[in-house]
Amino acid sequence: MVKAKIIFHIDMNCFYASVEQALDPTLKGKAVAIAGNPKERRGILVTCSYEARAKGVYTTMPVWEAKRKCPELLLLPPNFEKYRAASKAMFTILKSYTNLVEPVSIDEGYLDVTSIVNGADAIQLAENIQKRLLEELDLPCSIGIAPNKFLAKTASDMKKPMGITVLRKRQVPEMLWHLPTQEMHGIGESTAKKLAEHNMKTIGDIAKRNEKELEQLMGKVGIRIWQKSYGIDEREVDPESVYDTKSVGSSMTSPKDLVELRELFDMIQVLSGKVSSRLRSKNLAGTTLQIQFRTADWKNITRSISFKNGLSAKEDIEREAMKLVRKHWNEEPIRLLGVAVSHVFNVKEEAEQLSIFNYEKHAKEEPVLKLVEQIKRKYGETSIQKGMKVKRKSNFESTTSFSKDFLDDH
Repeated sequence: MVKAKIIFHIDMNCFYASVEQALDPTLKGKAVAIAGNPKERRGILVTCSYEARAKGVYTTMPVWEAKRKCPELLLLPPNFEKYRAASKAMFTILKSYTNLVEPVSIDEGYLDVTSIVNGADAIQLAENIQKRLLEELDLPCSIGIAPNKFLAKTASDMKKPMGITVLRKRQVPEMLWHLPTQEMHGIGESTAKKLAEHNMKTIGDIAKRNEKELEQLMGKVGIRIWQKSYGIDEREVDPESVYDTKSVGSSMTSPKDLVELRELFDMIQVLSGKVSSRLRSKNLAGTTLQIQFRTADWKNITRSISFKNGLSAKEDIEREAMKLVRKHWNEEPIRLLGVAVSHVFNVKEEAEQLSIFNYEKHAKEEPVLKLVEQIKRKYGETSIQKGMKVKRKSNFESTTSFSKDFLDDH
């Protein structure tokens, strides 16, 4: 009989605010929030303490509104070096239990503890981990315990702060089916809206449908959503998976609303340079380019275009991004602009597709390729090889976000 898996999801509570309180005990028990510089219009809360949440303050709330709800709110600028050090210490503790630790972001991760504990002792192990994180780092966390990653993640959200929750597959109908679809991890606002258009407003509504029906509606995503509605998730805890870059992007919030096309183009130039630099530092290119607008009234708009061959050069990203801006900007004032390249691949491992535009180049290379083959046949396969670029260690500029950047420490 195959032993059921025991997966933990560790979710640090109000991580940035908790780190600040751990380093400065005078902040404990007080309403604390981490935010950017309000003078630069980056006045959005990144996170806030539970004391602040008790006053109606929440993450992503504008600073002015948070201060109105909670006049005593203490605003702190983010200090990423502090958070990075705390994250490294947190994952060091987790890895002392098992090497099957999968970091998901700076403040959460999965552990597969199947081989080191049985079901009866799982709660005791979770209590031990929670206690160590609190005693050694002064950082609170919630832990979800389940037979797979989806249920463990769902469970860790059920009791905060300092909760430990067990969620079994047989409990899914009772615990999850009554919830709105957007409560399911992996379902965002647009997906929830699409499901609602087909009379699926709760997780139970999804479960009552046929798997094929969901596949026809949403492709592979639909299959995964249907499986999750029954608590099915076959993904392994993979310590390496978080390093797989799926997209590279950059965004900027303007100090003032952008109302001129020239202003948007100026920002596109800067963002394209950053994205190109990050792609090239990782030897990546991508076949889909996306732009994001956030209007002055907080409406988010994304538009994308796909290509046969990958993009990585600044001038190519800039040119195509500007085309998307011209086509889709309706002259509403813009406060944030973003550029991202997705469906990325390693340019050293992917052969460029032949097209009417590059066949001449390949034709010119043909005599060289034949000569290489002759040398290999005569002196062996390893006698001549393509030049190899030495892999550079990632730095902050070569990462897609701070949440991923901390992984260089591991």
